[in-house]
Amino acid sequence: MIRPRWQGLKHRNRNLSWRRWDQFVALVAGLNLVWVLFDVSYVPLRSFWLQRNLYPLPSLQLVIPLHWLPDITTVYDQVKGIEPHHDTTTYLTHFQKLDQTIQRDGINGDAVQQQLAQQVKLTQQMIATNPFLSSGNGGVLEKLKNRLRGRAGLDSSLDAAAQLLSPTLLKRHGWSTERQFWLEKILPLVEVNYWRSTAQNGLPTDLSWRLDTPFQLLFVLDILLRTARLKRRYPAIRWRDALLRRWIDLPLLLPFARLLRVVPVTERLSTAGLIQLESLRAVISRGVVALLAVELFEVITIRVVDALQDVIRSPQLPQKIRGFCTYQGTDQNESRELIELLRLWLPLLLSQIGPNMRPQLVALSTHILQQGMDSKMIPAPLRSNVSYQKAELQFSRQLAENLVDSALDLSRGAGSRLGVKDPVLDGLGTDTLDRFWEELARAMEQGPVLERSQELLASLLEDLKRSSFQQLNREHAVNDLISELDGLNFNPPADQPRPPA
Repeated sequence: MIRPRWQGLKHRNRNLSWRRWDQFVALVAGLNLVWVLFDVSYVPLRSFWLQRNLYPLPSLQLVIPLHWLPDITTVYDQVKGIEPHHDTTTYLTHFQKLDQTIQRDGINGDAVQQQLAQQVKLTQQMIATNPFLSSGNGGVLEKLKNRLRGRAGLDSSLDAAAQLLSPTLLKRHGWSTERQFWLEKILPLVEVNYWRSTAQNGLPTDLSWRLDTPFQLLFVLDILLRTARLKRRYPAIRWRDALLRRWIDLPLLLPFARLLRVVPVTERLSTAGLIQLESLRAVISRGVVALLAVELFEVITIRVVDALQDVIRSPQLPQKIRGFCTYQGTDQNESRELIELLRLWLPLLLSQIGPNMRPQLVALSTHILQQGMDSKMIPAPLRSNVSYQKAELQFSRQLAENLVDSALDLSRGAGSRLGVKDPVLDGLGTDTLDRFWEELARAMEQGPVLERSQELLASLLEDLKRSSFQQLNREHAVNDLISELDGLNFNPPADQPRPPA
């Protein structure tokens, strides 16, 4: 792909300190973009950061534990205004007490019976009230109920909770087995629930701007420094225009649409020389340029063909043809352009191009004369005689040479005379062209010639337009254009030494 012309410019060696500063700001901008991606995705992915389990295939019971990752929810929940939900916290706390009591006293204790009944009540209350709606995890409750019904083999999740926490079932299956089910299948679903506070503007609390402010202050400082550097390099430029040159950095300063920061961050990393995007730019631009070229050519062709069709269909076509006459024009320079063109080309054709084609003209004339004599003048029995054929060929060639030489001598003389400035010749030539346009316009005004010519020419242009667009719309035409662009490479070789700046 051809390198853009602005990349071929030889820039002056920038000060090393400024280069280091640009690289530092580019790295900070890249770090800020990584944090923005994390911040935007934190709430939707909070369950992952809380449990640190990866499910590559949700349809399968495949879990990849990532417990080596730190639990950041205890810290970052405060940034997002996330607090533990009262109902689910009470549920988890009561289950921990129940587990401790059963492990200490066993299933038959009186306190265990009361706690089991309370746990059943809390479970049924959670199913009835669905506290997960406040955190946008309403689907979690359905998953919880499905697991309860599947474990108990019942159709009602309320009855399933009562049966799974009944002393009879716990004595038969053992607390260790049932405890494993609750710890692995039920409690992780309950833990993902939370409550998020609301700010004064009615939106969920989000204090991420406090973390983003230092980055934005650094970006403002860098933009001002870049503006000052540009002003110092081009003193004539106004401060406003110099500042607008950094319009691409606007997403770095906006508190919303922060994902757009990928554009200025990529530009800064590329400008600082930390990443190389030339190959990616070439791949993207070649396709865009090829498609735009085809679309632009289609639009221009439509406009040109439509304009020609309007001119041809116009009933004023004879008057427009008559307007080519010199006495109809308002500009004498424009009216004499065709005369000057003919005076330039006619001497060239008559005195140079024609004489240089003498061998071809002689051969053509010889063949035409010989064919004429064979078909009309000589009897059939005599044509098969070899001596006669040679004589006929020699006569035809001699006659053709004489005719061609006479015509070329005449053309040389005419070309020489036409190449000389002659006011009388100019006047005669102008009168001839004027008479030609006048007679053409008069001939078109008489009879059905005008209407029939308009229909045929307009139809011809329409067919040309359709056939051209059908060929342009074919996919391989764009692919061929892209392949041709790939073959063009005007970039200097990598090993070619650059001149000193």
